[in-house]
Amino acid sequence: MTDGGTNGAWERDGQTCFTDSVPPRSGSQADEELTEAMLIEQFHRTQFALPQAVMEPPGNRTLVNLPVYFELAWPEGGFEPQEIDVTTLIGHEVRIRPTLVGATYFTGDGEQIGPTTSLGGPYPNGDITHQYTSEAAVSPYISVEYGGEVSVDGDEWTTIPSTVTIEGPETPLEIVESRNRLYSNNR
Repeated sequence: MTDGGTNGAWERDGQTCFTDSVPPRSGSQADEELTEAMLIEQFHRTQFALPQAVMEPPGNRTLVNLPVYFELAWPEGGFEPQEIDVTTLIGHEVRIRPTLVGATYFTGDGEQIGPTTSLGGPYPNGDITHQYTSEAAVSPYISVEYGGEVSVDGDEWTTIPSTVTIEGPETPLEIVESRNRLYSNNR
């Protein structure tokens, strides 16, 4: 529009900035209402931590019939359970706190342990163990089902009615067999 109110040619006036809040149309009611569907969508956009499988014995090698201890470890990147992701959604501060619904330990030989809320642990007290019965090269991994809680503009935490399942990376593991031999001391 020109100063006189008539349509004129388009002219570049500069760059514009985009925000996460869209202003209401002229003559419409105030801000858009934050809905549960928007909160669930934002929950699904959360950069969840990829669950890492840590195993003992160390060195990604073990013996047939020796228990392998599994532990779920969280990497530095991403949001693990109880860490808070803060964002702004249509002008509201939205805090999302992931929760652990369950973890499933895939052993790589067709077996799985869980889902469970156990994080496992190292020898001798870890409660997630598996014995491999034959020589093989396997790739165990852990899958985590995240739930979540949300707080809008500092209000109380409420449960998000949705979950997300994230699979961690595979970790190579070689299972070898020890072969014993008897030797005579007679020469």
